[in-house]
Amino acid sequence: MRACPREGCGGRVEEDGFCDTCGLEAPARVLSPDTSATGFSAPTSVSWSTSASAAASAPSQLGRGVVDVPRVPTRDPRDAVLSDPQVPENKRFCSACGAKVGRGHDGKPGRVEGFCPQCGHRFSFTPKLVPGELVHDQYEVLGCLAHGGLGWIYLAADRKVADRWVVLKGLLDSGDADAMAAAVAERRFLAQVEHPAIVRIYNFVEHRGTGYIVMEYVGGTSLKDLVKRRREQEDPRACLPPEQAIAYVLEILPALGHLHENGLVYCDFKPDNAIQVEDRLKLIDLGAVRHATDADSPIYGTAGYQAPEIGRQLPSPLSDVYTVGRALAVLTFPFDFQREYRDSLPPPDEVPLLAEFESFHRLLLRATHRDPERRFASAEAMRDQLEGVFREVAAARDGQPRPGTSTEFTPERRTFGVHGTPTAAELAGALPVPRADLTDPGSAFLAGLTETDPAALLRELADPPVPSVEVTLRLARAQIDAGDAAAARKTLNTAKTVRGDWRPDWYRGLAALAEGRPHQARQSFEAVYDQLPGELAPKLAIAACAEAVGETGDADRYYRTVWRTDRTMLSAAFGLARVLLAKGERAEAVDVLESVPETSSSHVAAQLAAIRARTGGTGLSEEDFVVAGERLARLELDEHRRAQAARDLLRSALDWVDGAKPGSGTVLGCRLTEPDLRKGLETWYLRLARHTTDRRERIALVDEANRVRPRTWF
Repeated sequence: MRACPREGCGGRVEEDGFCDTCGLEAPARVLSPDTSATGFSAPTSVSWSTSASAAASAPSQLGRGVVDVPRVPTRDPRDAVLSDPQVPENKRFCSACGAKVGRGHDGKPGRVEGFCPQCGHRFSFTPKLVPGELVHDQYEVLGCLAHGGLGWIYLAADRKVADRWVVLKGLLDSGDADAMAAAVAERRFLAQVEHPAIVRIYNFVEHRGTGYIVMEYVGGTSLKDLVKRRREQEDPRACLPPEQAIAYVLEILPALGHLHENGLVYCDFKPDNAIQVEDRLKLIDLGAVRHATDADSPIYGTAGYQAPEIGRQLPSPLSDVYTVGRALAVLTFPFDFQREYRDSLPPPDEVPLLAEFESFHRLLLRATHRDPERRFASAEAMRDQLEGVFREVAAARDGQPRPGTSTEFTPERRTFGVHGTPTAAELAGALPVPRADLTDPGSAFLAGLTETDPAALLRELADPPVPSVEVTLRLARAQIDAGDAAAARKTLNTAKTVRGDWRPDWYRGLAALAEGRPHQARQSFEAVYDQLPGELAPKLAIAACAEAVGETGDADRYYRTVWRTDRTMLSAAFGLARVLLAKGERAEAVDVLESVPETSSSHVAAQLAAIRARTGGTGLSEEDFVVAGERLARLELDEHRRAQAARDLLRSALDWVDGAKPGSGTVLGCRLTEPDLRKGLETWYLRLARHTTDRRERIALVDEANRVRPRTWF
């Protein structure tokens, strides 16, 4: 053993590094395994997008009317007080260098106070306040609630304000100057932060040389404890259902956006720091919150959640987006997020949830991208896309559609593929287009355009009063509609967009479709999907490209996702039905077409397509024709359209009777026998002939009626 280097100690340092009296002294400061505090020189400039939500209105009920989230009852504060407040030895770390401290050895328990054997910094894990103690002549302590990153947290009663319950958050130890500075910083600005989803700071007081933050008591359960409870009750690797976890994060993002809007960053979001009370969520523990331009204060964060650039760059709204993405992953599937996947996500082949919900996976990848500039530009931008993923996941869970209004795309310009497989050019003119940016200097000029003819529109766009990105993109779209995709590509190459603007990729995809190159188009649409994982338009476009090149598996998956989520995107229904028919899954194709709502403008077209699907192909039965006839009879059709549909149905029935035993059922009043079906066909051919104005077509229809009529002796 060697002598303890601490002046005046006189103790001896044992083999495990502990001084038998106090410990050793050395003032180093590095990231700790659980909570980091990093000091560094600020870069000359730090830039990020700060277009955050200002939603300071009352938060909506958890689940947002989309899914049911179990309520968490308010906890009686007195029940939350620890009977024996201790910090487990495996959670004792030096606040300065991160080394293990206070650990037992040789059967002896570890010290709760002393000095770090690695750097000499003082540590203390004993509560500084005892029940009954009065702090600042106002707050009567009832006991300890928990031990956090900056120290013990106490429950107290405010004797000067109606005995309301409050929380006192103390420091890790009274000798930690950085921790004291962090608390002082909270006193300066956090009392001004008001948001319904953020815990309220009431006061900052000092008591016996230690600082305490006085804040609102939130008597619920943390998201971390909800996961822990689920694992105890169900499976050691269980997590929250993805739709429930997403519902929580959708409530947190506006709160973070409010901080960002006020020039603050949260820095240390994780499941521990969000508490559910009844049907609401609160963001707690503001100990790591700092001004975005603060280059001097220590930075606190947690390994596995903290953005990888921290230490080289200041925390920013983009690093907060990263922590939210990591927390969402931890809430929804088990993985080694603090070691093996500390700065990455496991692949989908290791996580079935990511394989099942591709959009969720892509959202997590963007939120947690190593390059901050490739993450969502703000909490609001992430929330918009997470909302779409939320609806998609919820619809997949129970099969009920969850439509929503896109903030990025218009509705479909036209429903494509109603009468068969669409051409690539038809797709280019039918898919949604990006919504106009109303803040663009050219938006007023574009709003005044009245021409719909592509050639005339090109002339109007040739000489705009003000050049702008929006005008350039509108010109490219007009060139695509006019059939000049090559000119559109040149125009898009001149667009002066900012990094991360996905709109040029979208129009490049439309241009490639217009030229009949669906493979290349899909690459562009995939890039948009990466940027906007919550939007349905990229999935619809990818499905159409996959169908065009015969990739029925991909086409099925993406069409299905779109239609399952939003029944207003009618092209997805017709596309999914075509793909299913190509795979021989006739019954499901019929179900898809019959699910088109009656309120839809394409309801009749879908019903007629369902009738054709039901009575086409092989393996047909008498019931198929009887049901088809009943459905056709109920449709409201003009005489000409009804005659066409009846003719097609009876011809299919006649073909089936030729190779099967006559049936006893009837179709449109005709028994399923050859004579009756021929007689019915003759009638409908003659009706068609009466409604046509073309002489040659009328003659052809009459001839066909004579050809198909039953043979007789007269």
